[in-house]
Amino acid sequence: MTLPTPFTGLHEYRLRFVRTALTTLISIGLACPGFGVPAAHAASAGARSASVKIALDLQGELATRTHAPGARWSRDIGGVRQIQAIVVSNSSDPAMSDLRASVRALGGSIHAVHAAVHALTVQIDASAVAALAERSDVVSVSPNRQTQRTFSTIEAVTGATNAAVRTYSSKSNYSGYDGSGIGIAILDSGVMRGHAAFNGPSGVRVKRNVTMLSSTLANWTTGVAGVSSLQPGSAALTSYENSVANDSAVTPDGYGHGTHVASVAAGRYFAPTSTYQQDMNGIAPGANVYDVKVLGDTGLGTVSDAIEGIEWVIFHARQYNIRVMNVSLAAQSTESWQTDPLCAAVRSATAAGITVVVAAGNFGTNASQKQVYGQISAPGNDPSVITVGSVNLHGTNVRDDDTINNFSSRGPTMGGPTDAAGVHHADNVIKPDLVAPGNIIVGAGSTVGTGLTWNFLASTYLANLVSALGIAEYTNQTQMLLSGTSIAAPVVAGAAAVLLQANPGLTPPLIKSILQATAQPLRGASLVQQGTGELNLDGAVRLAKVMRTDVASAIAAGTIKPGDSMLTGSVTATSTVAGSTFNWSRMNILGGSHVVDGLAFVSHYSPLMDPRVTWASGHVLMRTPVYWSGTGIAANTYVQSFTNTTPTNLSLVPAGVILADALAGTSSMIGQTGVFTPSLTLATWLPSGATLKQGVTLSSGLVLSEGLVLSEGLVLSEGLVLSEGLVLSEGLVLSEGLVLSERTVLGE
Repeated sequence: MTLPTPFTGLHEYRLRFVRTALTTLISIGLACPGFGVPAAHAASAGARSASVKIALDLQGELATRTHAPGARWSRDIGGVRQIQAIVVSNSSDPAMSDLRASVRALGGSIHAVHAAVHALTVQIDASAVAALAERSDVVSVSPNRQTQRTFSTIEAVTGATNAAVRTYSSKSNYSGYDGSGIGIAILDSGVMRGHAAFNGPSGVRVKRNVTMLSSTLANWTTGVAGVSSLQPGSAALTSYENSVANDSAVTPDGYGHGTHVASVAAGRYFAPTSTYQQDMNGIAPGANVYDVKVLGDTGLGTVSDAIEGIEWVIFHARQYNIRVMNVSLAAQSTESWQTDPLCAAVRSATAAGITVVVAAGNFGTNASQKQVYGQISAPGNDPSVITVGSVNLHGTNVRDDDTINNFSSRGPTMGGPTDAAGVHHADNVIKPDLVAPGNIIVGAGSTVGTGLTWNFLASTYLANLVSALGIAEYTNQTQMLLSGTSIAAPVVAGAAAVLLQANPGLTPPLIKSILQATAQPLRGASLVQQGTGELNLDGAVRLAKVMRTDVASAIAAGTIKPGDSMLTGSVTATSTVAGSTFNWSRMNILGGSHVVDGLAFVSHYSPLMDPRVTWASGHVLMRTPVYWSGTGIAANTYVQSFTNTTPTNLSLVPAGVILADALAGTSSMIGQTGVFTPSLTLATWLPSGATLKQGVTLSSGLVLSEGLVLSEGLVLSEGLVLSEGLVLSEGLVLSEGLVLSERTVLGE
């Protein structure tokens, strides 16, 4: 597979999914008035004022031109203040000829043309920056910042450095929660176990490397004669484990994606050789990493490989204490979450007690840079997983200026069954569940062989992913930049590991509820853009610590009943992170389409807290693991299979929980209601919602058709396809599309 020429988009692959039966694409131009999409998120720069386009720190420098330059990218030359800046464009011209001419006309010069990012590095008089930003083909103007070693950005901005989580006296000496003892499986392109980011006080934290890349399952020439039983202790299992072992591979990650993802989740400070190297502490720097390679060295794999990898994780989860799995890959699917094979695989992992975190995808805009909805692909469309969108930090740790990245995929989910009459019925599950930092994040960069030969991504996009750091690279300490929801997802995966260390009794649905209820709703973004808001690890840890620590074991033993108290203490539903104080969202999205008071929901036990139960699209399903048993086999340890049932009359939502469906109303993009309601607005309205007098059961009729469904006036179902998504002939899987950056310098 080759890249299109010229490569001008935000995705790694601008491939079109073509089906004659599905041809309708819902694309909404953000510059169109009346659609209610916030200007800060507009793909069309013409919809934004010049001041909005200029980064905050650049604005501050421009306001102090009478003083000496305050930043490395600002300098007085011949008595004139000069600025080095990165200008991101939405011009349809790959060469950006008009924009380049405008820079020169304003007295500036072009230092570099970044074709892959559609941006320019320029030097220009400070007095001309505003005029440059006024152009309709300019999306943003950011300073060409110098990188330097500092406390990890993702730690600071998520609240990981708050006292409730962990407290540092130095980067190698801290106390608190860091995910120690928790295993995180990284389903990706491999993890470089020899990288210093994965060292720890007790040695290397990459505990296993396995590869599921099949040489026979999809080559159309070799068949499989039979299937051997993989019973624990059997010769067949030993043979299989030997065949997938990749622990001694010289190059475990030739692509570079998986190592970076793993470091965002669980990277650790390693006293870098150069003081200019970035501190790339992950969210759970004490967690163990299990590398499950399902993507090859060009970022491709098959659905069957992915499922095989998930099954390996499920089988070994209790043996290795793998409690979290990160899935930063996606596959096109028009199926419902109930039937899609990848969804079934991740739902099985959830049922086995593994918190599954999935990237939402990088398909939030189409080739015309217009916002598109319904772009969540499998397995992010499954209601059991935590689907994560991407946040742009705009170069600061302060959360008040954070926005949703334009590339971040939006919901609702569009896969669904087609009836006998040929009518497609979309699932319409609200996704993503929440958002996290995913724009130009520093992480570990894998190398090929034993020297400093770069991985595929780094070597292909050297200027953007490596050179932009401006540092010297050292063996086993290499660093690179990546952006995308695939980088936001491991931020949440690391957070899940931290929560499990703080409270080992949490179940995957409880972790999801805690993360949603404590998230910070960002201004202007709707439920289908950000879910309940941006990850807030400070609040999540505080809430987790006042919940029962025996929930998972009580569910397994059948000793916990609907309505039983879940709390052992109380918390204040506010957090202060990186200087910003905010109220928690308090919201949970249940049943795929209903918004409730999440703090009230988690205060009393509900069957929805059982990881075996999934409720969405008007259906409740129970998926139960069946464990191997027999002489010499540890009881309830190795999953053999799953059973599926349809329970009835479950009390899904306890009495006393506020339901916000009526507040949101019928979905209208123009009216900003229903799924298009800004999350912050709905969180503010939540206390005035309808309080449930009785526990809601399936038979009570609280199903999707009464929830936040799409109105008759805006149909996002029949014929919707992934506009800039994936071509998946013969089951091909992409790593959900590479985004080099939405901004082109570190931190912006």
